[in-house]
Amino acid sequence: MTASKDREIGIRVLRAGPLALLQDAGRFGVRHLGVTQGGPADLYSWAWANALAGNPWGTASLEITIGGLEMVAERDLEIAIAGAHLGATLDQRPVPLWERMTWKEGQVLRFASPVTGLRAYLSVRGGFAAEPVMGSVACVMREQLGGFDGLGSKLQTGDQLTVHPAGPSNHTGTQQAPSDVRPDFSVEPVLSLLPGAQIAEFSGQSLYDAFNARWQVDERADRMGVRLTGPRLDCRVRSLISEGINLGSVQVPPDGQPIALLNDRQTIGGYPRLGALTPLSASRLAQCKPGQEVRFRATGSGEGLREYRAFRAAIDRMGART
Repeated sequence: MTASKDREIGIRVLRAGPLALLQDAGRFGVRHLGVTQGGPADLYSWAWANALAGNPWGTASLEITIGGLEMVAERDLEIAIAGAHLGATLDQRPVPLWERMTWKEGQVLRFASPVTGLRAYLSVRGGFAAEPVMGSVACVMREQLGGFDGLGSKLQTGDQLTVHPAGPSNHTGTQQAPSDVRPDFSVEPVLSLLPGAQIAEFSGQSLYDAFNARWQVDERADRMGVRLTGPRLDCRVRSLISEGINLGSVQVPPDGQPIALLNDRQTIGGYPRLGALTPLSASRLAQCKPGQEVRFRATGSGEGLREYRAFRAAIDRMGART
């Protein structure tokens, strides 16, 4: 990758690790073409990393899953890391999360393995640079779209990452996210779910189990969706004419075990749906390790909207200070 006048090389990858992807807010307005949205699996942590780095909403950041990534700065950078605790170190010293810091030229940033959570977000002031595909640089590997090369590739050893030059900053002192907005990924999450169109087709026992049982995150979990195991949910409707699938949709296939669909989901599906997770609950689920237990809580659209607006307002306040 070569730099142009509006971008410059800022980072070189020494070891790629299992999965690191470039993600902006996502690719919208193209689902009628069968193209999914992509974007950060944990929107919440992605947004905080960008705000702390002094970037506007939608700026491309690096989503690091599991860890194993090692990079060296090619010049001084202002960065912020939010999300999972992946044992990040800078020249072998622990890196503070959820705050802005300086990554000096020649220093090596390493991500080891998950302590809590699965995905960390690295934002660089000015943002990572790449050519948009269908209006977005969001990386969707299955569809070979977006990312640093435009072909949906994950980060590889030897890649050189370009960044946009950072504009003037009014940043003075330490910028940290307030303690009350930092999630504790070790705590069992209660996921808010908006009941769906087919919820009345599930048996009474199944509805009781859905909202009272603990569900275990299955090993079959990725950016497309998360399978949950627990009591069998029975629905009178076995299949439907395929319809559009939104972020957080909780489908129930014939085996009765729900699947919560995330950013790289298919665009249509024909299984009955229990409902849909709110965007913030979908983000929380994306940080759950296999074997972790979760619970569902029924909610209304009004409550979900208030939570989302409060989140965006907090992000805007932080952005105004950076």
